[in-house]
Amino acid sequence: MSGLAPLVLIVGPSGAGKDTLLEGASRVLAPTGQFYFSGREITRPVTTEGEQHSEISRTEFNQKEAEGKFLLSWRAHGNCYGVPIIPSEEMRRIGKTVVASVSRSVIDDASARLQPFHVIYVTAPKSQLAKRLALRGRETEAEILERLNRAGELEVSGRHVTVITNDQDVETGISKMITALQNASILEWEPAE
Repeated sequence: MSGLAPLVLIVGPSGAGKDTLLEGASRVLAPTGQFYFSGREITRPVTTEGEQHSEISRTEFNQKEAEGKFLLSWRAHGNCYGVPIIPSEEMRRIGKTVVASVSRSVIDDASARLQPFHVIYVTAPKSQLAKRLALRGRETEAEILERLNRAGELEVSGRHVTVITNDQDVETGISKMITALQNASILEWEPAE
């Protein structure tokens, strides 16, 4: 047994609504004291709209990554992303389920190193993804098309995965996220098969 509370990774294509569902779920679950919603450090400027993260320079990011200061890190869309190891691992040691929004590319790494873990895969129909990406106004039409094509290439499945199809109103999506997080929070470590 690992002795750690679960790590729950939130993944899914751009435009699926991960940030919205996480924000809503955290308002309900964070006050219970059973969950810790980890922030991210990103080499992208913080804006008033969209995900609130800690901005970091590429040089500082590379140094922190080399020093092992990220629980998980990856590169995508021309930026570097990292989930700080502190306080995430401290929270797991004291029994809080840690929730982090990550890239699908780090799932295998997390599975190998960070048991117990669970993945919540948030998705939506392609037409909704396109509409949401256009509304947020961060990408060109070509970049949106690239993201949509990539979304179809990387499906996530398995026994450690819960799928949320975010195709209804926001309240329904948040309710689905809360239920999925509560279910994932009771997982225990299982040896690799």
